[in-house]
Amino acid sequence: MADTVTLRARNADFWARTAPGWVHLADRHDQLGRPLGAVALDWLRPQPGERVLDVGCGCGGTTAEIAEAIAPLGTAVGLDLAEAMVTAARDRFTAPGGAGPRFVAGDVETLDAVPGAPFDAVYSRMTLMLLADPVAGLTTVRRSMRTGARLAATVFRDGRVNPWLPAALLGAAAHLGPMPPLPVGDEPGPFAFTDPARVTRLLTAAGFTDIDILPYDVTLDAPDDPESVTEWLIEIGPAGAAYRDAEPTTQGQARAGVAHLLERFRAPGIGYRLPTGLWLITARSDKTSTPRETTSLAR
Repeated sequence: MADTVTLRARNADFWARTAPGWVHLADRHDQLGRPLGAVALDWLRPQPGERVLDVGCGCGGTTAEIAEAIAPLGTAVGLDLAEAMVTAARDRFTAPGGAGPRFVAGDVETLDAVPGAPFDAVYSRMTLMLLADPVAGLTTVRRSMRTGARLAATVFRDGRVNPWLPAALLGAAAHLGPMPPLPVGDEPGPFAFTDPARVTRLLTAAGFTDIDILPYDVTLDAPDDPESVTEWLIEIGPAGAAYRDAEPTTQGQARAGVAHLLERFRAPGIGYRLPTGLWLITARSDKTSTPRETTSLAR
């Protein structure tokens, strides 16, 4: 397993290369990917007037949804490692005069506290499993929360209950150039938080209490449009950079390869139903923690 410095550098490079796909398909991902975090939002129940942090906000769709729930006096802050995604989020959701959610580009593992702290609640959709040093990242999150504040996050469970994930990579990889290195063991990746006992240890080490980890099975519904569905899954995944560098003919072959492996999830004339197994992670900040007040918000 690579050391933390290497993993952080690999993460930064991966997301810089992958971000253009997320930006290009931001509207599509907001729509099709919403079930990935819905159970966490339902548990969190952001209230008007609260300050809420969205860790791994991507292109801002989830932060904007939170901002609407806590309006008009609440503050929603989205944090993401990828500068290009944060720029896209600002372009998509900053209203005239600077109103709306705020967005910060930064590495949650190396910040002392997130600008805009302390927060009443923290939300994260499919991000915590991607941290190079989960304890460092979670400690920053906990330091950024008010005492007793609540956390709700989702992550993938394991490959058996998410069979479309490897299909989206393997179907494309046979037609494209070199892929980024696949994660080994507990390295950052979709299945790094498979073991709930490990997740509990990480949260405890970071200073969280009242930890609960529950399984949820959801379905991603996508239209019966193999071209758009396969493009979406390739663009937001590990094959995205190689796909964008490929010739149009090769891109078509990659989409066809993914479509072939996803055929079992497709009902012709109806659409795709992608079975997805999640963990819902909930916790509260340690009541002995003393979050540091920060007021500067990057725009």
